[in-house]
Amino acid sequence: MSNLAEEIKYTYKDYKKWDSKIRYEIIDGVPYAMASPSREHQRISREVLTQFSVFLKGKACEVFHAPFDVRLNADSFDNIVVQPDILIICDKSKLDSRSVKGAPDMVIEILSNSNTRHDTVVKFRLYQRACVREYWIVDPYAKIIQVYILENGKYGVGSVYRDDDIIPVSVLEGCQINLADVFYDTIESENDSELITMQKIIEAMKKNGINDSQAEKIINSIDN
Repeated sequence: MSNLAEEIKYTYKDYKKWDSKIRYEIIDGVPYAMASPSREHQRISREVLTQFSVFLKGKACEVFHAPFDVRLNADSFDNIVVQPDILIICDKSKLDSRSVKGAPDMVIEILSNSNTRHDTVVKFRLYQRACVREYWIVDPYAKIIQVYILENGKYGVGSVYRDDDIIPVSVLEGCQINLADVFYDTIESENDSELITMQKIIEAMKKNGINDSQAEKIINSIDN
């Protein structure tokens, strides 16, 4: 994700005139071009969206997915426009034909190599400031989801759920997301697989009383 034209500030009115072939977000008036999602990203998004769609059928709240514009400060400067991967809206008065005006009840972002800091730091602060009630950050590589619940205007310490857990959705009573289905078919690259294997070897050595220095020597001898 790249920063474009930091010196010029834009609003949603400007944004609507841009080339629709390129996806952008605007944060405090500064536009950012968005990278295309990976295959793993699409698979995870599809499965999470499916589970929410099934649960919400016939209910008041509604689930949406990117690309769909969320104007977090539409009632003031209207210079923050984001496209969360998945979002839940329970107040239909916030919706128009093209966007959400105000904070969704829930937002889910799926990490990629190009957006990790953007989603974990920049958007974290934005969603907290806008009072998004629940924020999930999905890590496809570690196969975990961090869940943040807004309390007294702040996100507390996030809860971490792993690939075989079931997550209760705070903003939707009775809704649970099964991570065994979400992460069932994610792909590990060769390097990722080797790293995970090496981590498991190191953890096993530590359990057997081998300290970090000794483990490093053993790993180096294997590499050589």
